[in-house]
Amino acid sequence: MRNYHTQMEAAKKGMITPEMASVAQREGIAPKLLQERVAKGTVAIPANIRHTCLEPNGIGEGLRTKINVNLGISGDCKDYEAEMKKVDLAIRFGAESIMDLSNYGKTNPFRQELIHRSPAMIGTVPIYDAVGYLEKDLRDITAEDFLRVVRAHAEEGVDFMTIHAGINRRAVEAFRRTGRKMNIVSRGGSLLFAWMEMNNRENPFYEHYDELLDILREYDVTISLGDSLRPGCLADSTDASQVGELVELGYLTERAWQKEVQVLVEGPGHMAMNEIAANMVLQKRLCHNAPFYVLGPLVTDIAPGYDHITSAIGGAIAAAAGADFLCYVTPAEHLRLPDLSDVKEGIIASKIAAHAADIAKGVPGATDWDNKMADARKKLDWEEMFRIAIDGEKARDYFESTPPEDPGTCTMCGKMCAVRTTNRILEGKSVELFL
Repeated sequence: MRNYHTQMEAAKKGMITPEMASVAQREGIAPKLLQERVAKGTVAIPANIRHTCLEPNGIGEGLRTKINVNLGISGDCKDYEAEMKKVDLAIRFGAESIMDLSNYGKTNPFRQELIHRSPAMIGTVPIYDAVGYLEKDLRDITAEDFLRVVRAHAEEGVDFMTIHAGINRRAVEAFRRTGRKMNIVSRGGSLLFAWMEMNNRENPFYEHYDELLDILREYDVTISLGDSLRPGCLADSTDASQVGELVELGYLTERAWQKEVQVLVEGPGHMAMNEIAANMVLQKRLCHNAPFYVLGPLVTDIAPGYDHITSAIGGAIAAAAGADFLCYVTPAEHLRLPDLSDVKEGIIASKIAAHAADIAKGVPGATDWDNKMADARKKLDWEEMFRIAIDGEKARDYFESTPPEDPGTCTMCGKMCAVRTTNRILEGKSVELFL
């Protein structure tokens, strides 16, 4: 029987929990240092007490950049078997987090199965589930109803929840004054905006924030403060709406920490490359160095079908500048629910961005992986290269699709391979190209 409710409460008491010990070992840092960061809130370890198969991961200061995979059914695509295949793929490629964004019908059986089998942390957005769970239209849902859905997700074992508490009446007034090109593009933010306007009420998650935090604290659920007013196009980035909401999120972060609830803060969005680093500094400053969770940012608006690339570019810059957690984006972004192939492309792009950023940030051990690949390439050890590669199966398929005449090379350079040439000379052998 543990004598603390949350990881943050334990850390503030000077305790090192089993989850902290596991994360410290995985990250290669001292458990005491990790405990101090959890106590300050600069690291979060989302770990619901009911997610019994979880392999805990830390998000935040000095740790490897983590990635999240979104999945879940919609009203137009209701194949839970297909979604579970995406879960298996995400786990296979080492995604640390999976968010169930299902928004149609009764979603809890799928979520319960997901929590039962997934070692990755699980996130949800309760407002997506509210209409189906409660069987009420949006206008008719009460503040108490919203909290009931939050409690249901917490009881099921969800490790973190996106809660759009920052879009309060003040933020809405700023949004109306700003005159955005793309208005509100956050699904959760738009639903709360609509609810507030139709009912002439304050955001229920803002108005009842303390009650919300009490529920999260009971199950050690991390709150991920959603960015309702994130920019949906380059023209809206770093505007008054986005920054004004960020100020509110900083205030809500401190209130959560007072109740020893761990916090993630969500960020943009669409943003030009030259604005990303400054936004990371601004977020860390306004939100007291809480871990930052970004969707992209997508660095251009013109590439539907390739937004896993626009996102990976922005994600690498963001993480190198201080972001801690990248939400993957697939080639299907803005177009349709992603299929299995889209999910794989999104995961790989996001993991590349995260790893590249870890190298730039000097995360301990980040370059070890690259050094192993360099050693294998120097030896022209193809099997070792495939074993080390982030997607060895795809690398092998490319290599074997056009077999080289010389089995020690590939068809790009053949016998003119620079590595082969240099190796042979250093070994005291001659280089013969026409034999």
